[in-house]
Amino acid sequence: MIVGVVGAGTMGSGIAQVAARAGHRTLVFDAEPGRAAKACAEAAAGFERLLAKGSLSAAEAAAAGDRLVAVDTLADLAACGVVIEAIVESLDAKQALVAKLADQVATDAILATNTSSISIDAIAAGIVSPGRVIGMHFFNPAPVMRLVEVVYGTGTERAVVDRVCELAASWGKVAVRVASTPGFVVNRVARPFYGEAHRLLEEGAADAAAIDAVMREAGGFRMGPLELTDLIGQDVNLAVSRSVWEGTGFDPRYTPSTYQRSLVEAGRLGRKSGRGVYRHPGEPPKPATEPPRRPPTTVRSGSGTGVLTDLVERARRAGIQVDDVGDGADPHLELDFPAARARFGAGEPATGRREDKPVVVLDLALDYLTATRLAVAPPLGCPPEALADVVGFLQAAGLAVTVLADSPGLIVTRTVARLANEAVDLVSRGIVSAEEVDTAMQLGANYPIGPLEWGDRIGPSLLCQTLDNLESYYRDGRYRPGPFLRRIALAGLSLRDGADRQVPEVRRHEHG
Repeated sequence: MIVGVVGAGTMGSGIAQVAARAGHRTLVFDAEPGRAAKACAEAAAGFERLLAKGSLSAAEAAAAGDRLVAVDTLADLAACGVVIEAIVESLDAKQALVAKLADQVATDAILATNTSSISIDAIAAGIVSPGRVIGMHFFNPAPVMRLVEVVYGTGTERAVVDRVCELAASWGKVAVRVASTPGFVVNRVARPFYGEAHRLLEEGAADAAAIDAVMREAGGFRMGPLELTDLIGQDVNLAVSRSVWEGTGFDPRYTPSTYQRSLVEAGRLGRKSGRGVYRHPGEPPKPATEPPRRPPTTVRSGSGTGVLTDLVERARRAGIQVDDVGDGADPHLELDFPAARARFGAGEPATGRREDKPVVVLDLALDYLTATRLAVAPPLGCPPEALADVVGFLQAAGLAVTVLADSPGLIVTRTVARLANEAVDLVSRGIVSAEEVDTAMQLGANYPIGPLEWGDRIGPSLLCQTLDNLESYYRDGRYRPGPFLRRIALAGLSLRDGADRQVPEVRRHEHG
């Protein structure tokens, strides 16, 4: 089968490289004269790099390069069995291009769009056979990133979905079937990853370096959200947020950040402009880390430590004596120190608790046994000796400690709760399967584990409690638990099982 690629920018060149390497004669067109030939040369250079790494033989690299052909007109794509457009992210431009392609290629040729957020139905509107229009959303860089979101509209034929999934698999990609919805899966679920970091920065809970460090060293993410938006481009990231916000009827869950908007207005777009959240080039500032404290002499643990069980185990492995008192304490952790108590921060601020000792709130970690940093938040007016007890305990267990201003949900906890809530919502509506949403976020966004898997580690009831507490504090609609998450919590099911069970039958059988 001959593959056509329209749009010879970074994504188009990468997609052409993928198709040609997989054995397809690949025709590349761009409206800018000379750009298609340049893209073919860039793709061929990619084969040479693979040859140098030993991933391709000389014969394979040469053959793949020979399969790349720059063409001068859309009419030259007439023999293509599939054409993938990768032009500017504009509905009007994509609609017009797809309409032209529909007149140039065979009636059974597939017309695919690499859009990251535009409705497939909208792009297909007006052509005679909208059933062959489908999304193939590659991730940058296309030759490296394994995920392809295969996005179908209400009119896309099931056979087309199947063919495109098979094609993507033959190219070495992992295809995830997605019903067309604002932001699709990866860009939709990922909005809280960026949005919560911006909100914490706006509120003065921590500086950028601390937020990024906690998300990396406690949350296990490859990059912190603020350094990642500098890499992506603050303007690009903001545009996606606005698209999802507008596409969902201005749902407050997706309201763009005023902080990010101010960065864009000031021209601080990230690495490409030399300054965003950070200055580029240059090393980001080091996160604030507590100086060494003496560990407490007495540590007592309630009978059910829940999500923080591994933290207690880590402390014991480090030689810290933690006594089980078995007094029916809070099942999500209550450690008792001489001058303070420490609890898991399930969306509640530390300030305002009426207890005999100050409560220092502990943040979530992906794995308390291996994390290198943990965030904590003391209540306003917390005595220094109370905070020192908790910090000394964590340091003795081998953790660097970052102290935040008292913010409900701290950093990792509030972010993960919202990621899981988004994933449950999409699965329960039949947009994507439970297995595939986790796969998509790991392969498309480089998350350490999928949001449903992480949510199940925490537990649906605690997730609901965390989001309810955050919503009660902010009262802005941003943190409300979805109805599907609440049903799962009430039913006592896992997120993955419960979300799949709620899929409407009309969606369950729509595209398999």
